[in-house]
Amino acid sequence: MKAPGGPPPRCSHQTVALSAGKGQLWVFGGEYASPTQSQFYHYNDLWVYHVSMKKWEKISASGGPSSRSGHRMVYIKKQLIVFGGFHDNLRDYKYFNDVYAFNLENYTWKRIEPTGTPPAPRSGCVMVALPNGKVLIYGGYSKEKIKRDVDKGVIHTDMFLLTPEKNDISGLKWKWVAVKQSGARISARCGMSVAVAPGNKAYAFGGVWDIEDSENDLAGTFYNDLLTLDFDKTLWRTVTLSGKKDSGKQRRRRKEKNELPNDVENDDSDNILNEMDTLELQDAVSDNGTEEVAAVPSASNAVVSDDGIFKVTVSSVTSVSTSQQNVEGSSEARQAFSPSPRMNCGLVVKHSILYLYGGLIEEGDKQFTLSDFYSLDLHKLDEWKTLIPNDLTSQEWLESDSSSDANEEDSGSDGDSESDEEQTQMVVDEIQQ
Repeated sequence: MKAPGGPPPRCSHQTVALSAGKGQLWVFGGEYASPTQSQFYHYNDLWVYHVSMKKWEKISASGGPSSRSGHRMVYIKKQLIVFGGFHDNLRDYKYFNDVYAFNLENYTWKRIEPTGTPPAPRSGCVMVALPNGKVLIYGGYSKEKIKRDVDKGVIHTDMFLLTPEKNDISGLKWKWVAVKQSGARISARCGMSVAVAPGNKAYAFGGVWDIEDSENDLAGTFYNDLLTLDFDKTLWRTVTLSGKKDSGKQRRRRKEKNELPNDVENDDSDNILNEMDTLELQDAVSDNGTEEVAAVPSASNAVVSDDGIFKVTVSSVTSVSTSQQNVEGSSEARQAFSPSPRMNCGLVVKHSILYLYGGLIEEGDKQFTLSDFYSLDLHKLDEWKTLIPNDLTSQEWLESDSSSDANEEDSGSDGDSESDEEQTQMVVDEIQQ
């Protein structure tokens, strides 16, 4: 789609899609870094893209948030609500926990001063507009100074509700309320993507846990687990996919069953009833943190794979009886395919189908931008379907001029370049696997 005159290049901005005016995309903030890192700055501009006209419009309105990236923005009550983010000028940094509202009727910014204890300043959090008019905030990342020139990264795991005051018609009176979470205990992370779904819940995927290797380097553990969040109970569940059923094996089992004597058939009926009891037990313990899986027994004990680059966790129900574990162990279920670990992917639900697009992964100083595309039927919860495969072999690793010069001075040969290519290919192979 060609639409000249739009926002300049950026990342870590926020975009909200609205149906108003035959379709609008509202964009605020973000950051830009040149390939050589010689230029780096944050934006505080607000734009709207008119879908029907294929035209960008820059909104000039004073009193809005300061320049930032990593913030979050949602639409609620004819307003765009902006929360958090950070600003870095290469000499110092600042994280935010302020709240601003942009009125879509009169095109004005207002700063909101909620009552109550606010979340700590952060970026990269989850922010969801709930059907009841409240806004949910979860997690995020920030840095704090330990001493001069020494910082410590913090992954937040707390949850808050931004709740409108009763009988307020201005839309500017809110309060912060801390929320107690229940259900599955998910690992700390930031950059997790969330999509609201029917049934007053949301689906969440991926994220990263950053570990500081040195003063300037971060090593990240990326995730590819799928979670649900029940808004009513603020309860997390881990989604275990059932995998594709083998219709050939089912037909063989039916044929064998028809050939069995009557007394064996009765025993088999008892086994079927036992399996039904198992599924009912699964439903009963689902509030302990496991999403129900379309009448298919869940996988067995949790499996953790850690190859030094990515850590993948497949969770399951832990509070099940021995008889249920035996039924699960005898089932012929296999581990279902899942998109590779990543952060900040695009996630949306439409017609009970969950769509996942792209995202980012990092290995050392290399950053890979993904363009793969998947879908998952939320009724079946069987397996992700690949719409566009993950093909990183077409990507080329580009170093900045400064780092290339430094490598040439250090090596005096092409050895380092070949090593970089080999390392990149190893990462690509690992992701594709």
